[in-house]
Amino acid sequence: MKLTIELVPSSCWYSNVRSNVLSSEWDIIRKKVYSLSNHKCEICGIKNKLECHEVWNYDDTNHIQKLLKMIALCSDCHSVKHIGLAKIKGVEKRALKHLSAINNISIEDAKTYIEVQFEIWSKRSAHKWVLDISALDKYISKE
Repeated sequence: MKLTIELVPSSCWYSNVRSNVLSSEWDIIRKKVYSLSNHKCEICGIKNKLECHEVWNYDDTNHIQKLLKMIALCSDCHSVKHIGLAKIKGVEKRALKHLSAINNISIEDAKTYIEVQFEIWSKRSAHKWVLDISALDKYISKE
């Protein structure tokens, strides 16, 4: 799938890049990410209001949440990545349609995919995770 869902385990909420850097550092990071993407969404290619998204790997054995990279996303792609938050914000229907359109799948297949992702999220949310944001070194100097 071109556009995937990335549900952050509830035990990791509020433990992310933004909560671990100064706001001035966050501005440097996101601007570099936008520049690296040529100011386009890295999934759908639209030049729209961009948002900076953290791509994580979850080591389900050792419970390490490791930052892989940062990417630039339009608000619609970003809503899909965080479909649970999209539901809370009342934009779940729009996100579902976007997920379906970008991946060229039916709404029903998109709903099934979301259900599977929530099952994974539920299992991961039962654990405490160690945060590894060492990948930030390529976006910002810590000197």
